[in-house]
Amino acid sequence: MVAQTVVAGGTGVASRRRWLMLALGVAAQTVACLFVYGVPYLVPVLRGGPAHLSLARAGLVVACPTVGLLGSLVAWGALADRRGERVVLSSGLGLGAVLLLVAATVRGPVLLGGVFVLAGAACAAVFSASGRLVMGWFAVAERGLAMGVRQTSTPLGLGLAAATWPPLAARGGPRLALLCTGVLIAVVAVLLALLLVDPPRAGGAVAGERGGSPYRTAALWRIHAAGALLVWPQFTAGAFGLVLLVDVRHWQPTAAGQLMAVGQLLGAAARVGAGRWSDRVGSRVRPMRQLALATAVLVLVLALCARWPSALTDVVLVLACGLTASTNGLSFTATAERAGPAWSGRALGVHNTGQNLVASLAPPLTGALIGWAGYPWAFALAAVLAGAAVGVTPGGR
Repeated sequence: MVAQTVVAGGTGVASRRRWLMLALGVAAQTVACLFVYGVPYLVPVLRGGPAHLSLARAGLVVACPTVGLLGSLVAWGALADRRGERVVLSSGLGLGAVLLLVAATVRGPVLLGGVFVLAGAACAAVFSASGRLVMGWFAVAERGLAMGVRQTSTPLGLGLAAATWPPLAARGGPRLALLCTGVLIAVVAVLLALLLVDPPRAGGAVAGERGGSPYRTAALWRIHAAGALLVWPQFTAGAFGLVLLVDVRHWQPTAAGQLMAVGQLLGAAARVGAGRWSDRVGSRVRPMRQLALATAVLVLVLALCARWPSALTDVVLVLACGLTASTNGLSFTATAERAGPAWSGRALGVHNTGQNLVASLAPPLTGALIGWAGYPWAFALAAVLAGAAVGVTPGGR
């Protein structure tokens, strides 16, 4: 999410307008995440449809939107620097909506994956500009909460996908799910074009290149690395939780999707709570370390529950979906604040690229690992990586 920390003027920060801008940013990010990260909820249909895809091949289709995202984040960020958030958000989502309508008409996994790559590249505009929008409209004392609210978009988008895509796909196949999603994204794009206002800027090129590179020390690199490590357990639980419920616990796909939606709502609440917590303690990295440790423990418990499945497996899975999502906003806020106004755009570009690179690798590799060794080993690996993030996260504030 390529963003730039902008010191908003006192009038802009105090204005009620900033909450409307936050709401619009959340809406944009939510519908983008509905598509980019919601494709795993089509896996049962993709595996059972005419193509009869293996879990590993279905994982490749799942990764396609994220691959497109990776290739265009920096370009969208550069355009946001020149033209502002309103143009980038509305045009990117509008293009994404058109491409999803095209995806609803194609046949075959190769063509579908190709269109998914292009649609992911278009929706990357939201990841580049909506975080920047929040950083521009909110002051430091509210930024943890604001970024936590903004980061609820991912679990909200996943929850919306979990609740809607399985029943839509059961009724009309992937085509109906993609068609409805494309229409929803188009509606949000129009609202952004009509209502969004770019945040106030403080004196144009504030401090331009005044400060030195924040990469002269290891702290920022460590935040990037920890944030990337914590994406793996989040996507392991989010991408394969539904398949676990269907394959191992013998849930119906629609009911499993509804349960996963509860987990994503917990994730949204966890992000807001983590952001507010960080504002209160005056630190982003200390809560991040503690939540990473809790994630490692809970996902390890989930691995044991997958080894000996029972009703407890369902409960732990839902809790894991919530907890694994809790640190994302903290890592982005920490990145922007460590980088400072002159470097936050580039630093958040690096951070988002690393996280989405892991997000693109996790589904196919985890799918292959599940096919080879089973669900317990996949969750055990996710727990190990969360534990590694505890040590990688830097100290201080």
